[in-house]
Amino acid sequence: MGSKSHFRNYVAEMIGTFALVFCGTGSIIIDQQSGGAVTHVGIAITFGLIIMSMIYSLGNISGAHFNPAVSIAFAISGRFPAVRLPGYVISQLTGAILASFTLKFLFVSSQFLGATIPAGSDTQSFVLELILTFFLMLVIISVAQGSKEQGMFAGLAIGAIIGLEAMFAGPISGASMNPARSIAPAIASGHLQHLWVYIVAPIAGAALAVPVCNYLTIKTKTI
Repeated sequence: MGSKSHFRNYVAEMIGTFALVFCGTGSIIIDQQSGGAVTHVGIAITFGLIIMSMIYSLGNISGAHFNPAVSIAFAISGRFPAVRLPGYVISQLTGAILASFTLKFLFVSSQFLGATIPAGSDTQSFVLELILTFFLMLVIISVAQGSKEQGMFAGLAIGAIIGLEAMFAGPISGASMNPARSIAPAIASGHLQHLWVYIVAPIAGAALAVPVCNYLTIKTKTI
């Protein structure tokens, strides 16, 4: 029974991460190809809304992580069993990569496929991504039930912080906050040169939020 339940968790993580990358990076591609019809604000809102929707849809199944950095931070905090971490990360990466290659099929002329590429230096984007993910994980830990992002306000709060951070930081770092979201379009488009920033910084930022939350005595619950 447990293995079947875990498999459902992995499928939910794959679907949710597919939706995030398909709609989020898809909005970037469509904005570029339509001459700005979606707008930067529209892109930020799309990221926030798709996360919010998927949390309400799938949060009670898998916890709605959709982000390797979030799963790793939950494992560090003790809220999430480390033995299930590889399955979650693989599912998230699989969903993201499937989404990026679907978009590559749909938008053949897109050069970057919504990849996150620093507008300035790698260091600038690294610091931004670390801080952004720290704030994101701070919110997630505060509203999550154990390692599950579910409940009346979880989707709203998490969707809001993602939309907010994408709104102001997107033009500089891409506001990824999620290794899977950056790895997938980088692989599909072949633009891998800055990828390390979007793997290391979000994981470090999310992990840093854990001891800070513990210090601030935010109540923790087990899964």
